Amino acid sequence: MKIPSYVLPVACAGLITAVLAIAGTTAHDPAAGSGAAPMSAAPMGAAPADEAASSAASDAQLAAVAAHVPGAKVSDLHATPVPGIYEYRQGADVVYVTADGRYGISGDIYRMADKENLTEARRRELRLALLNAVPESSMVVFAPPAPKYTITVFTDVDCTYCRALHKQIGEYNRLGVKVRYLFFPRGGPNTESWTKAEQVWCSADRRGALTQAKLGTPLKATSDCANPVAQEYALGRKIGLTGTPGIVTEKGTLLPGYAPPDQMLQALQQEAAPAKG
Repeated sequence: MKIPSYVLPVACAGLITAVLAIAGTTAHDPAAGSGAAPMSAAPMGAAPADEAASSAASDAQLAAVAAHVPGAKVSDLHATPVPGIYEYRQGADVVYVTADGRYGISGDIYRMADKENLTEARRRELRLALLNAVPESSMVVFAPPAPKYTITVFTDVDCTYCRALHKQIGEYNRLGVKVRYLFFPRGGPNTESWTKAEQVWCSADRRGALTQAKLGTPLKATSDCANPVAQEYALGRKIGLTGTPGIVTEKGTLLPGYAPPDQMLQALQQEAAPAKG
């Protein structure tokens, strides 16, 4: 799906630096210093028979590649349609390595016959697999009676655009969009935003507390209760958030930031529409 031009840049966005964890270099940390992000894994789509055949690889072949890539496990590797090139994933981040493990390639693989971006298809699949492991009971959910679409939003209580999104939560719901919130305090642990996220979760009325917090109203709830803030923050990093709000659609597309309700609906409708041709 092409992201419409109306999707606004994220207010607190940080720059993401892709650093490949090969030959002793530092692994990519997509959230360090950044601000600003249903779900079963979806297939990449039908592939030509020769492509499917070239994508097959035995565990022994993958183990041989993993042996040459410091820190890699067999489960981190996947064959690609390109002979001698293997996918190496960390979270939802995808890079490529040669069979001898000496070289890494950062970029996207396209199938030229139909211009399909196979790398982005894999990113979507991996994002959904990560989100699928999170029960909805660990989210703060605002939903209409009969949702037509669902978005999962990584939010920071103090982010300007996160607050703008939440002020219109009623309109998103009126248009049939279910909003599932996960916490992603951009500054990390031991920050005021992190404590506020914990207070929201520890409140008897989490939906009301989240609304109050986003309005800037101090919360009286404790922050000392069992809560999912740390796990959800780590999940956002795995998914590759570059800021908040980090919005993931039902098809695994990671939207770059806030969009007003009517424009969000348009984007979701375009994504759900059958592909032409």
